[in-house]
Amino acid sequence: MTQSDQIGEYLRHLTPHARGSLLTELERLEVCGAAIPGAAAVLEPLRTEFRRSGQAHDRVANPSRHFFSPLEPMLVDGAPEHDNSGRILRGSLAAIWEWISHDLLPTMTNDYTAQMKPLIAADKQAEIRQVATTFQTKVYKYLENALGSPDGAERARTKLATYTASRSAYSDLTRMISVLRARDALAELDRDLPASIVEFDPARVATITALLDAFGKQNAAAVPFALALVAKRLKTFWQLVRLATKAAASKNAVDVAATPYAIVVAMVLDRLQDKGTAVRAALNKNRIAAAKELLDEIYDTEYALHVRIDRLEQSDWGIRLDKIMNGVAAELEAEVSKFPEEVGHVLGSYSRRRDQSLAGRLARMAWKGRDALHSGVASCMKLIGHA
Repeated sequence: MTQSDQIGEYLRHLTPHARGSLLTELERLEVCGAAIPGAAAVLEPLRTEFRRSGQAHDRVANPSRHFFSPLEPMLVDGAPEHDNSGRILRGSLAAIWEWISHDLLPTMTNDYTAQMKPLIAADKQAEIRQVATTFQTKVYKYLENALGSPDGAERARTKLATYTASRSAYSDLTRMISVLRARDALAELDRDLPASIVEFDPARVATITALLDAFGKQNAAAVPFALALVAKRLKTFWQLVRLATKAAASKNAVDVAATPYAIVVAMVLDRLQDKGTAVRAALNKNRIAAAKELLDEIYDTEYALHVRIDRLEQSDWGIRLDKIMNGVAAELEAEVSKFPEEVGHVLGSYSRRRDQSLAGRLARMAWKGRDALHSGVASCMKLIGHA
């Protein structure tokens, strides 16, 4: 048998769900930039199968899709291999569903699937939501008990590891529990938020903060997911930091860290790190235009963070930012060095970061001067009010 025949024979012995999970896992590693010898020979027949049938491989049979529906606004494609507050890796869902349906609650899952299939076929949306909601509640309550002890948590990690090599799977499982527990409140917040936020000005920040405050009173553990809903509506993801900087006593990193929504800075850094990973994958695939677009976002975000948070470099945020940017710079240097200096590279202009250029330093000074002026005016107004 040829290698192609052997691969085809192996894939035919897998269930459709297992083939879907395999495709999800291989694509996760591919996005991460991992080199997997022979992966193309496996990916090609799997992609052909699922694309030809019109079936999304991570939505097998669709009862699972309805189970995971409250997570949809928080799902992220790609391969973040770090804690990613407020977001859940889409690729983790296949492994979580396999574990729940085969190991954790097989009888209950079979009953749920059997109940859902005729409802889906008849497109009875109200009944579908009711059955899915009931099953979600049973699962997250069971999981809260199952993961409540160190032994239970370790068993879950071990079992999930049999379905995926992703280090994010267990963290995504715990995030799933938080989302399902707060699903009704998150759905209500999603309806109350504007469809898009073009200008995240002080008035809009105050309005959104009031909504978040009300949400957090009863759903403190789910606040990162509420913030993720806000982030999806912003023109640029780094604008999320304004929820912290506008509430801070000053622009100093210490004061920003003391605000109720300081976690938004870490969330922006999460996104920045993911984009750094995406740059590496784009360069590995010689997708230079995509890499250039990602680099623009990365450098704009780095610049915005330095402008809006003073003494950032002295904080843990600053240390992490430098690590991310150094990684991006190393990837970029490796790519540019492939070409002789006299030839140059289209990405060569990115070798000098915006915040380090003369124009960037002058712009930062202008921003700081404007902020100092606004702060002085506000102080004077307070004094006049007390006079």
